[in-house]
Amino acid sequence: MSEDKYLGKQVEYPREYAPEVLVAVPREINRKDYDLIDDNLPFTGVDVWQAYELSFLTKKGFPVSGLLKLKYSCNSLYIVESKSLKLYLNSFNMEMYGNTTKEGIEIVKSIIKKDLSGLLQTDIELNIFTKEHGKTPFDFSDYTLLEDKPGINKIDFKAFKEAPELLKTEKQEPFVLKTSTNLLRSNCKVTFQPDWGSAFIYMKGNRKPDTISLLQYLVSFRNENHFHEEVCEMIYKRLFDKYQPDELAVICIYTRRGGIDITPVRVSHKHLMPEHLTNVNVLSKKLLRQ
Repeated sequence: MSEDKYLGKQVEYPREYAPEVLVAVPREINRKDYDLIDDNLPFTGVDVWQAYELSFLTKKGFPVSGLLKLKYSCNSLYIVESKSLKLYLNSFNMEMYGNTTKEGIEIVKSIIKKDLSGLLQTDIELNIFTKEHGKTPFDFSDYTLLEDKPGINKIDFKAFKEAPELLKTEKQEPFVLKTSTNLLRSNCKVTFQPDWGSAFIYMKGNRKPDTISLLQYLVSFRNENHFHEEVCEMIYKRLFDKYQPDELAVICIYTRRGGIDITPVRVSHKHLMPEHLTNVNVLSKKLLRQ
């Protein structure tokens, strides 16, 4: 299926349940350009999606609205194209499921799980939230912002197409780095509309990155045209190749667009997976621009 089937085009919303609008995009298209071979990926991880435009009716006509949180493995052959997912989820709007809200939610969850698992040929985990559930935990409270570094306003930022040559090593010594930026920006590879996000990077090893150069590199994505998942994997691959860390995690939390926010998570070891963000039964704390 074509990744530009709906992107950048005026499309009428389905008036009834329409799984046929879903579009799968092969991951390998971008991975080939960065020597990311599916049989030997330097990472594991998941893609976490939160969709805010899910609603349906019970059999009594009572509206049910909620937030859909879903995740699937980065080892899947495909990703779901975001606009097709938006159209698909809105196709539930006038459909009736269950005699009660709870019953209807279980039915809709099972339908979405079946449709997406079949489309992407992988297991899907998901949940539907109709209200906040207690505290909203945050996995990155101890990460420092790169843009808060003293003297950052005196640094020149001139590269706005991905420039891995900017990455420098500060020194050779054991280190643990937990850092982040809210300045991540790239563009949709089809429509070229801006995608805003935050990047969280954990690294442990013996070649300590120069953090100014790291921020310059992340800013260099500002005029790149890629899907969210691709940007995250590109950042991971460049850091992995440059610094050869013992442990590495890159998490890119993108701003909501079209009623959906997407968070690719790529880690060298499973214990680095952010606990709450990747749990479909938990609503973790949102960033300012989500």
